[in-house]
Amino acid sequence: MKHTLNITILLFAFALSGFAQELDCRVQIDPSQVQETSNRQKFQEMQTAVYEFMNNTVWTNHVFKQDERIECNIRIELKEKISSDEFKGSIQVQSSRTIYNTSYKSQIFKHIDRDFHIQYVEYEPLEFNINSHQSNFAGILAYYAYIILGMDYDTFGMMSGDQFFQKAERIVQNAQNAQESGWKSYEGTENRYWLVENLLNDTYSPLREAMYIYHREGLDRMSEKPVEGRTRVEEAIENLKDVHNKKPGSFLMNLFVDAKSEEIVNIFSEAFPDQKNRVIQIMEEVDPANSSKYRKILKED
Repeated sequence: MKHTLNITILLFAFALSGFAQELDCRVQIDPSQVQETSNRQKFQEMQTAVYEFMNNTVWTNHVFKQDERIECNIRIELKEKISSDEFKGSIQVQSSRTIYNTSYKSQIFKHIDRDFHIQYVEYEPLEFNINSHQSNFAGILAYYAYIILGMDYDTFGMMSGDQFFQKAERIVQNAQNAQESGWKSYEGTENRYWLVENLLNDTYSPLREAMYIYHREGLDRMSEKPVEGRTRVEEAIENLKDVHNKKPGSFLMNLFVDAKSEEIVNIFSEAFPDQKNRVIQIMEEVDPANSSKYRKILKED
């Protein structure tokens, strides 16, 4: 990334410091696979446009202090140039939140969306309208902004993310006639349609309830009451069995374990032996592909 781009972003962030929006989003555009030699500046401008769109849009009617902004990362990898302004690739989205009374940041969401097909005209701002599908680029970014918000709110209040998941669902509905893929039920099992469908489907509500118990009643207590906090995290993990029994190997479960498997190992490495064994048994059941990882909980320091 060019130094001039870094300076631009820093100046923009400084300008916003007096009126913080909801997201604190870091953005990276990787065009290394695109055979574009005539105008590399376009990708720097694209990165700035995404940064400004994510961080300067007012996504809610809630007031966020500067230190309350949701930390997230977007990495866009451009792999194919369709035309001078049209590209295909992938977008990786990750978000985290700080655990109460610590500097530790717990990963909430991590996903790579490979249905990334956009048009970007240099120097034109990204524009989004919740009532219509005008730009696939802006639509994808807005969709993930609401997913990030909903996921984060779920960790602070039981099922509190509904208001944002419903907006993401509306974006999906508006995009049903879009030429680009990723928005429709028949285009795959792990796309944007199915992510928000799962989040609003009652079948998966135990997993969303687990997000609240795990973070607010579990991790947020661990700095002062580690045993009690760890017990609540275990109770959250118990919730996973209900979803697994109904929908084994589900998209939403895969997202949960992708974000949380390493953290679960770290949390329960200090647990009592019987608790270690219970957690390992559950995690091996719901996430058998990572059985060897969960066995690390038993290892002594």
